[in-house]
Amino acid sequence: MTYSLSWSTVTEVPSTDLVCLCQQGMSPNKVHFARLMRRYQGHVDQLLYKLAPDWNDRADLAQEVWLRVYRHIKNLQEPEKFVGWVSRITTNLFYDELRKRKRHQAPISLDAPLRLGDGDLEWDLPSEQPNPVEHLSRQEFYEQLHRAIATLPRSFQETITLREVEGLSYEEIADITGVSIGTVKSRIARARMKLQTQLKSYLGS
Repeated sequence: MTYSLSWSTVTEVPSTDLVCLCQQGMSPNKVHFARLMRRYQGHVDQLLYKLAPDWNDRADLAQEVWLRVYRHIKNLQEPEKFVGWVSRITTNLFYDELRKRKRHQAPISLDAPLRLGDGDLEWDLPSEQPNPVEHLSRQEFYEQLHRAIATLPRSFQETITLREVEGLSYEEIADITGVSIGTVKSRIARARMKLQTQLKSYLGS
């Protein structure tokens, strides 16, 4: 199918047709791709925020997402599933990056004092807000949760993220991943069991 586009109607083009326009030619048309990116930039940013709320370089990750989309959009066989496809690229990129950081990140000690320029500061300061230990414990839990998910098989990572992070239904996940609803439910159940085992020390407390 061949698509044509006039400047007067460009803003009215459905997303599926816009994807098809980007798939024409040797490389995606930059004007069409820019419009597609602006349309779904918020979706990517929101997903990355849910995955990594404490990361300061989410904008860099988002840029890498769109670079991958640009390079591989011609491989998307079902343009109507573009949003799910972008979500998969985003989550896969996040867990790839998480594995890299896991290899280089030093462990956090919750017992050691906070070292400042003019001396050490103990954690147990009176405050009406959650104390530093509670804050770091919560932060550490989510870091460990993401790391635990990163150890799951790729299909489990994708499924549990679509369910627990994006809040999609079993039917929507089945449509995005191309497997049966029964398989989706099985993957989610098995992923949850594995995560509960790895995070037992946190969940128990």
